[in-house]
Amino acid sequence: MSTVPETPRSKTAFNPSTPTTSRLTSSHVQSSPHYTTTRRHSLYGVEDRIIIDPGSLIWKVGFSGEGRPREVFYAGGKSAKPLWGLRRATDAAECLEEDKLLDVRLEQCLRAVFHNSLLTDPKARKVIVIENPLLPLHIKEALARILFENLQVPSVSFASSHLLSLLAVGRITGLVLDCGNLESVALPIFAARPLFSQLRTTPLAGQRFLSHLRSLLLLFGTYVAPTSPGIANLPQASRSMRVPQEILTNEVLEEIKTRCCFVGESLAPSDTDPTDNGPVPEDSVASSDIDVPPSSDPTQSESEFSFAGRESGVSSQQDSSEFSVISTPRMGGRPQDRPPGNENHLQVLADMYMRHSTATDLRLRVEPPASMANSSTLGYGTIIIPGWIRERTAEVLFEGGDIDEGSLAEIILDALLKVPVDLRKTLASSILIVGGTSMLPGFIPRLHVELLRAISPPPSSSQQTTKSGKPPPPQYDRFATLRPLIPYLTILNNPSPPAPLSDRAKNNGGKAPAFSPATMAWVGGSLAGALKTGGTEVSREKWDEADPDLENPDASMSGTPARSTRQTQQQSRALQIPPMRNVLPDWTRLPLPVGAPSVGITSLSAGGSSQAPLTSQARVGA
Repeated sequence: MSTVPETPRSKTAFNPSTPTTSRLTSSHVQSSPHYTTTRRHSLYGVEDRIIIDPGSLIWKVGFSGEGRPREVFYAGGKSAKPLWGLRRATDAAECLEEDKLLDVRLEQCLRAVFHNSLLTDPKARKVIVIENPLLPLHIKEALARILFENLQVPSVSFASSHLLSLLAVGRITGLVLDCGNLESVALPIFAARPLFSQLRTTPLAGQRFLSHLRSLLLLFGTYVAPTSPGIANLPQASRSMRVPQEILTNEVLEEIKTRCCFVGESLAPSDTDPTDNGPVPEDSVASSDIDVPPSSDPTQSESEFSFAGRESGVSSQQDSSEFSVISTPRMGGRPQDRPPGNENHLQVLADMYMRHSTATDLRLRVEPPASMANSSTLGYGTIIIPGWIRERTAEVLFEGGDIDEGSLAEIILDALLKVPVDLRKTLASSILIVGGTSMLPGFIPRLHVELLRAISPPPSSSQQTTKSGKPPPPQYDRFATLRPLIPYLTILNNPSPPAPLSDRAKNNGGKAPAFSPATMAWVGGSLAGALKTGGTEVSREKWDEADPDLENPDASMSGTPARSTRQTQQQSRALQIPPMRNVLPDWTRLPLPVGAPSVGITSLSAGGSSQAPLTSQARVGA
């Protein structure tokens, strides 16, 4: 009996395990085609956190450990409309309606962040939310509620934007000015602890800049309508008119701000003299056929004018006479026919800025408004932006108004006045400027000049004695106590720092990393997420435990309630106002953390004769 020989098999056929191969040392795993980094990308793991910087106008999102955000987008869509503002409705029903609309918009933004921008599962990602110190609590709670209940993230951490911006430049002590869209906030930070009690703020920020730019363009800008086909094509002089209000949308104003505007140098006191009638540069005057602007109060200030363009109903009728846009009088008649005392304050400012401006006029193509667009027009309209408007619109940020609207330099110096004396030199030599509005070319050097001007001694004026023969009272000097800090005033991210006056200024001036001021807070959040640190972390379990037990008010009442109590309960049930939770960090409501106690603290015993050291529990609670 013969046997059939078996087919020979290799050793690998009997071993079902995957063979182990050694990875070459020269090979590395790239994060993605767009990021040539050697670290493993977040799409292949869940260790990296999601960093969200939610602003009222622009959001910046991305993964921790990366040097720049994955996406920067307008939260309100292409229309560039902010999600919230500085004002809130006082009526309960209107307030609830605003909160519902805000919840819908926030949910759309957050879902777009995870599903469109980052392409990641929110259930496996921890989130770090970069918050402004003045972010309203109802917005913060809406963000946390949507992240926990709708997207089911495991935890949410809230970190201060000012502290993260300081961490991005490798420091834990400094004075940070965040010039954003709605407001500018100056916050001192010492040893990684924000001094919230010394916080100073002003509404002079990006929104005020856009309002001022809109007003200036409505009065001094020129719009050239698109051409018409055929022989009846009119020349440009006949198609020039006042800028229509419907053209200056938020999107167009943002484009003009980011592409055309810059911050000019500070004018000398002699240049700001209204009586100086120097020659006007011919290249900065653009003649057009526009009507005379409406008259206004001669005592109107520039800050008041910044709101006038939004409500003024300017006409677009043609005028037969041709005058310069700048030299056109705001009152009737030619300038030489009017008494000089009747000239409007705004017109004086316009003439002064035009005399000392060398910027050229720019043309921006825009879509014609719906009321003027028809089948007989071809192409786009053109907005002629005068050069002095491009250069001097930012003056509204450096010229403070009343006590509630201080300039950017004033809120920095006010914060320095509030901090302890032994910290002033350290904070003055470590000033950091962040925020989207601070990205205007020339913004940071101009702010440094304004700081030095505000802290310098006031000009001496010849004062006469009073009738009683006594000397006049001394002139009010607001920042006299800060004058010794002039050699130490330093901005960390000043691209062109002045000649240092001290060794500390030499070591700090312009030594910050070259991060964009608008993304510096996000970069700090990315660093904190990579180090597995951050602000106060709230887990999903802690959020669920803090859910208040809503009881039926009718079940707990015995008898007939009073009329006012019944009305209050009916209004609350009708509005369905969600209760607030106490798990979110809020420095305006909770007391500041107490520092570490001294080692040698002792307390008297019950008898009062012997002393014993305090326990750790007693010291912490003290």
